[in-house]
Amino acid sequence: MLEFRYDTQLLIEGNDLDEDAVSDYFSNHFKGDCLLAVGDEELIKIHFHTNEPWKVLEYCASLGEIYDIVIEDMERQSRGLKG
Repeated sequence: MLEFRYDTQLLIEGNDLDEDAVSDYFSNHFKGDCLLAVGDEELIKIHFHTNEPWKVLEYCASLGEIYDIVIEDMERQSRGLKG
């Protein structure tokens, strides 16, 4: 069984985005692993494994417009089902 079930990926488009600040916020406020927060002041790509993807979406939406949202259930995938 996986500790963190949902592979959460999305793009944040905004102004004055700071990938280090986003990464620090994730580390201090969310339980999960495999965090990638990569980009520049206008666009950041997020990849994160968590059990509470809705919290990630809520936070990211507060930073700018979010899109290309993908949330995959890795537990289902491990059983050969669609995630």
